[in-house]
Amino acid sequence: MNQPELDCDLLVIGGGINGAGIAADAAGRGLRVVLCEKSDLAAGTSWASTKLIHGGLRYLENYEFALVRKSLQEREVLAAVAPHLIRPLAIQIPQLPHSRNALMIRAGLFLYDYLAHRRLFKASRAVTLGTDSPLNLAIRKGFEYWDGFGDDARLVVMNALQARRHGAEILTRTECTALMPTVAGWQATLTSAGQSRSVQCRAVVNAAGPWVDRLLERFALQQSALPLRLVKGSHIIVPRLYAGEQAYLLQHHDGRVIFVIPYLHDFTLIGTTEVEYQGELDDVGISGDEINYLINMVNLYFKQPIEPAGVKFTYAGVRPLIDEAGESATRVSRDYQLKLEAVSQPLLTIYGGKITTYRILAEEAVDKLVDIFPAMKPAWTRNASLPGGDFDNFEALYRQFTARFPWLDTELRARWLRQYGTLAFNLPGAARNTDELGIHFGQGLYQCEVDYLCEQEWARNAEDILLRRTKLLYWFDAGQQQALTDYLHNRNR
Repeated sequence: MNQPELDCDLLVIGGGINGAGIAADAAGRGLRVVLCEKSDLAAGTSWASTKLIHGGLRYLENYEFALVRKSLQEREVLAAVAPHLIRPLAIQIPQLPHSRNALMIRAGLFLYDYLAHRRLFKASRAVTLGTDSPLNLAIRKGFEYWDGFGDDARLVVMNALQARRHGAEILTRTECTALMPTVAGWQATLTSAGQSRSVQCRAVVNAAGPWVDRLLERFALQQSALPLRLVKGSHIIVPRLYAGEQAYLLQHHDGRVIFVIPYLHDFTLIGTTEVEYQGELDDVGISGDEINYLINMVNLYFKQPIEPAGVKFTYAGVRPLIDEAGESATRVSRDYQLKLEAVSQPLLTIYGGKITTYRILAEEAVDKLVDIFPAMKPAWTRNASLPGGDFDNFEALYRQFTARFPWLDTELRARWLRQYGTLAFNLPGAARNTDELGIHFGQGLYQCEVDYLCEQEWARNAEDILLRRTKLLYWFDAGQQQALTDYLHNRNR
């Protein structure tokens, strides 16, 4: 069965951070936008990050000053427009004999502090590590600087919500299965659950991440304009290693670095590796060698050792980097390029990029379409709060929310506000007590939240809700997951 034909100005293929950001920017400028994503929002590379909103301190070693400055500027912008999703994080750099020269690090941190205006993030400093440090007793000196820690998957969802608020149609579980140029632009076929619909549009944005070149090849449009290099980054999650809220940047003798970050109160997030990847993009996982690499790094620095059996969760994602001949995976630039492909109708492909620069990437991408859509409005996202981010002070928001719903559990209030911001006021609905929140699936997940995520945030299955929307997967047991799955199955019939 075919669905009615759609007509729009812009079709965005890919529901990761770049695709969602472009859809939001374009819709806010008055374009009629359709975004299609073959899976869930953020289900590919975007949710599998190290969760950092950062300038990229180590990129200074590669003399990528422009990228670092742009990233630091965007770090401030994103922290201001999404205060519920992004918070400042202190990161300490312990020094071992094989570490980079202390003078070089101090110079790099000085440059990092002053490449862009700082309003929300503190300046770096040298630190002395005492016996109460979680690090090995031999480590006594180091440095501390600040970056942002954020919820990557929810950042994608909030951009999709922003796009929908401005009239965009967001189609998840919908794959672009055909794309052909026409006299007026493009005709695309979008397929979901065996049903297809035709989309007529003036221009197309290929924001498919690591799939961008395969999409071009699939539709026989042309070869990729830029050579891509796929690099896998893997992470492990272990029980909380230490009590403090600071993260650590660990330096390996091979020149690579990994981050050790407090995560979701009960865990520590460790990553990332950087491995050349040529496998199946829909089934990316960590290898045993990567697990051992990360564990060995941690055990070199920390008093409390970890073993493979102590790894509770793992995840991996593939970054589509622009290839640079002769450079290692570690040194390949994380910057992006935007290319209007040499085809008969407007097709813009997004190459590379990182979460921190998604907003400016989206702005530049839509700017490239101004000759095609001369009547569109100017750029607008720099000072526009993302959904849920329209507040100035989290403590004041918490007091207001508590006064409105004093009967809610303290931990539930905090989680809802951190994940939804001001949108959290919509979750209880007309409920006057906990019993009226509906079925309790466990770990503070109630039916009202599940229904909200399905109706407003495109969630379809337990993984969408537990992994990308709420992060409650890390506490749910098999029985609780099955109960949620059964509820969703009956709900979606």
